[in-house]
Order: sequence, then C-alpha cells, then structure tokens
Amino acid sequence: MQIEFVMLIAAGLVLLSVVATRTSSRLGVPALLLFLGIGMLAGSDGPGRIAFSDFGLTQTIGVIALAYILFSGGLDTDWTAIRPVLAQGLVLANVGVVLSAILLCGFAVLALNLDWRAGLLLGAIVSSTDAAAVFSVLRERGVNLKHNLEPLIELESGSNDPIAVFLTIGLVDLITTPGATLLNLVPSFILQMALGAAGGILFGWLTVFTVNRIRLQQEGLYVVFTLAATMLTYAATALVGGNGFLAVYLAGIVVGNRNIVHKRSILRFHDGIAWLMQIAMFLTLGLLVFPSQLLGVAPVGLLVALFLVLVARPLSVIGSLIWFRRSLRELFMVSWAGLRGAVPIVLATFPLTGGVPGATTIFNIVFFVVLVSVLLQGMSINWVARWLGLNADEPRGAERHTFVPDVRLNSRLFEVIVPRESSLAGRSLLELGLPRGVLVVQIQRDGAAIIPNGNTVLRAGDHLLVLATPETQSTLEQLCDECRVQLLSPVTLVRPVELLSSQTRRG
Repeated sequence: MQIEFVMLIAAGLVLLSVVATRTSSRLGVPALLLFLGIGMLAGSDGPGRIAFSDFGLTQTIGVIALAYILFSGGLDTDWTAIRPVLAQGLVLANVGVVLSAILLCGFAVLALNLDWRAGLLLGAIVSSTDAAAVFSVLRERGVNLKHNLEPLIELESGSNDPIAVFLTIGLVDLITTPGATLLNLVPSFILQMALGAAGGILFGWLTVFTVNRIRLQQEGLYVVFTLAATMLTYAATALVGGNGFLAVYLAGIVVGNRNIVHKRSILRFHDGIAWLMQIAMFLTLGLLVFPSQLLGVAPVGLLVALFLVLVARPLSVIGSLIWFRRSLRELFMVSWAGLRGAVPIVLATFPLTGGVPGATTIFNIVFFVVLVSVLLQGMSINWVARWLGLNADEPRGAERHTFVPDVRLNSRLFEVIVPRESSLAGRSLLELGLPRGVLVVQIQRDGAAIIPNGNTVLRAGDHLLVLATPETQSTLEQLCDECRVQLLSPVTLVRPVELLSSQTRRG
C-alpha cells in the first residue's frame, strides 16, 4: 500500500474522531466509545474494510500511547489535592487490583469453567481502571466530586496500571513456562515498583532542572524536550527492570507541581498529545477487533462485565478503603467511577503474542467488558454522582498548576534597579523564587523594553518594573536587598505603555 494512501486513511480517521467529540456531549456518549466505534466501522467487518490484525504493532502503539497519557495525567495531578488521599489511593491501586482479579478468577472458574490460571489472567487484565478513560470522562461529563473523591479516583487510575501490567505478564509466563509459580512474582514485583518509583522521581526532577536552566531560544523546543523526556523516562526505567508506566506517571506529577518556564505551553501541548494518543490507541484497537466474533462471546462477556461492575469492583473497593472510614456513598462512587478502557484491551494482546491457549477468546471477552463499562458507567457517572449527592455545584477548573500571578487592584508598581556585581545578575526570574503577589511586568535594558518570562536572565543595570501587592512588598525588598527598590507614582505607569508600543522585544 502506498504511503500516501496510508496517510490519507490515517488523517481521515483522526479528523473524523476529532469531529466526533463535538457530538459526544449531545448524544451523551463518551468520546472514547465513539473512537472505538469509528475504528470498528473502518475495520474488516465494517464498511471501511481495512484489514488489520497485527497484535504486536497494536501492543507497541498502546504502550507508547499509555506512556504519554499517564505523563499528561501526572502533569494534571495536583500534589496538594492527592496528598491527603495518597495512602488510600496506593492501597486501592494495588490491593484493589489483586482483590478484583481474585474475585473475577473465582467467578470464571465456577461460572465459566475456566482453568484457574486462565481465570486469574482474565481477572488481572480487566482489574485495573483506565487512566485515559477516567481522565477523559470525568472532564467530559463535568464531574466535580466532593470529599477528595476526584483526586482519589484519578490517583488510582494513574497508579494501578503498573501492577496490572506486571500481573498480566507474570501470569502469561506462568501459563507458558513449565515449573513457574506465583511466589516467583513477588520479588520481581517489589523490584519493579521500587525502581519505577525511583526512576519517575529522578527523571521528573532532572526534567525540571534541565528545562529551567537550558535557556533555549525557541519556546517550541521546550515542549519537544519534554516529549523526548517522557520516552526517556519510560525506556530507561524499563531497561533497568523498573515499571515504566509508574515512572512516567510520577515524573509527570513532579514536573506538573513545580514552577518551570513555559509551563502553560507545556501543559497544553501534552494535553493535545494525550488526546492524540487516545484517538490513535482506540482507533487501532477498534480496527483490531472483529464485531462478528463479539456476538459469539456476548453472553459470557456480559456476565463477566456485570460481575465486575456490580460485584468484584464494589467488593474490592470496600475491602481496600473500609479502613479509611469512608461512607458507603463514597465507596459506591469510587466503585462506579472505575472505568475500564484501552489498558485492558492492550493487556489482552499480551496473551495473544505470548501464545497462551484461548487468547483470542480472552481478547474478545475483554473487549466486550470494556464496551459495557464505558457505555454503562461512562454515560451514567454524572447522574450517579448527583444521585448520591457527591457532585459539587461549582464548575471544574479548566486549567491547573499554571503559575498565575496574584495581581490585584491594590498592587503597586515598583522600579527595581540591578546594581553592578549584584548576585541577581546572571540568574533567571524563575530562580529568584518570586511569590505569587509579585509580577515582573517589564525589563528596561539598553534603551529597549523586554517582556520577560521565567527564563529571562537578569543583567547588571537592568531596570525592572514590578507589580507587587502590599502583602508581598516586604518580601520583594528582602529578595532585592542589594538593589534599589523605588515606589513609582501612578503617573509613571504611562511610560511603560509608551515603551511597549514603540520598541518592545521578547526576552
């Protein structure tokens, strides 16, 4: 097939998916379900007739997409919000996955006559909630939960993929490798989690350190740097035996909760990348499945999906969080918000590529479970939150973690002159650690006016025009104790405007 034809098909499917997001809210259907539907319609059994059955390529696309989705989810995770629920989230993300997998294994053995190893593998694949689905549906459906439930749900969905991936790969090896036992998985799991956590924190800190000091000339290069840093974090951590998914999520949290230059651009860029990855992943998964085969597993898939949503998930949530004195309403909300998405489908490709007997049936059951979960839970999550009285009235903030200076009507304008041989010379504005009530509006240098950003480096002789609230005036004077800080009269405010209109340049 010619590359131009491939590009045409790919572009058409992506554009159609983007346009479909416009209708998702009107139809009350999550956009992720529409992406899957478009992929299925374009596949072998649909009118598009695109033949695609490469499970290995699907797995590769899924791993790359999940890495960027988890990093973007970490960027959007407010540490101050998740800190109170950190212990709950970690217990739910790990113990909850194991409990859910065990319960579903028991159901599969008793009701479906599956071997216990195959049943446990099925349980491990569908046990984790999906970060892409949860992040997308909560924002798309306008859900704003009370009592720190939202950060708890997002923390769980972002941090439970590592154990699900580990259990799936380990159980595939258990089934295909003679003599392997479950006990062999325990040391490996501890090592993967420890290395994953260490790698995520290390690479997150290195990303922040480098971005704030590299001083690139073009703003667009900063987002390219973070794009490469995400892949570096995943690959390097995985190569040394750590869990790459945990690493990229933690790295995103570290970067998202620190002040970095061009932070707004970086957050918007990765939000767009996350959407692109979701579209690419769900389209690919839709192309891979054969709807005609789903009919044969529909009764079994429906039973598994209903047991998971109504029994296994609630019991695993209760078993994990009952010690934290959560009300039954809150536990039910956490349970209902545990959406399954692309992660289980991607994990279902591991048995296929690993040669597990009956892997095709497992894949089709998992796909059916995901469809039911996104359709049933995704469409009703807002209604359930309101029925339980847990949806807050105030709208959810559109953007978080971007540095917004606290400039008020009572802010005053100061002139700060950087003297020669000052310790401030050679340091960027970000390195000064200015409080939120202080905003450097303009720097006058060599007869020209510079509109600064966090990466702008001060020089001796610079004249800074600084807006500061009365509460931060003393802090400003302490930070610039070796500079001359002068309160400007209101009339002086006209001069910067004149300079801006005539000779402004970027810093």
